[in-house]
Amino acid sequence: MVRKKGLKNYIISKHRDPFFKKAKNTGYRSRSAFKLIELNKKFKFIKSNSTVIDLGSAPGGWSQVASQLIKRGITLSVDLKDMEIIKGVKFLKLDFLEEKNKKKIIEAIDTKADIVLSDMAADTTGNKNLDCIRTNLLCAEVIEFARFVLKDTGVVVSKLFNGTDFIKVKNLAKKNFKKVNFFKPKSSKDASKETYIHCEGIKTL
Repeated sequence: MVRKKGLKNYIISKHRDPFFKKAKNTGYRSRSAFKLIELNKKFKFIKSNSTVIDLGSAPGGWSQVASQLIKRGITLSVDLKDMEIIKGVKFLKLDFLEEKNKKKIIEAIDTKADIVLSDMAADTTGNKNLDCIRTNLLCAEVIEFARFVLKDTGVVVSKLFNGTDFIKVKNLAKKNFKKVNFFKPKSSKDASKETYIHCEGIKTL
């Protein structure tokens, strides 16, 4: 009974969400599309000729935004889940964390990338501290992966949570990138601890 009530409240809250409504009206697959729009407005990293890798892309909101902004570049979506086709977007169903798949991703774009995107969060367990740790570990993995697939001038934008291991992720980013910034879009829910890290320019020896 409690679970049913909680689900009902979630559904009501979701449909009252202005960004959920806006996504439905504009054809975006998720409300998170507006987060990428805000991030790009803030940092201006997606160009018309960019090569972009969108990790954990399903259902495809961020890939939709990227593909609309890119005219002469490439958008590659990567996810373990199936994703409906988006016109002009390549899709690979695989786990980017597996070492063997890094080469497959680079082969799919036939070059190094300008941008790596990730709006991934770990599956929730009900333990907020554990969820924070797992999502921030994912963010750290995205940063490490980005170093392998990005051009030296490349950009990585990834979700992380304010909480346990936030400082570790921040230090990892500063160790490997010349510029590191944080930004919470207005389209993020006020109660959410999520923020986004924007890293630019790989540090080389």
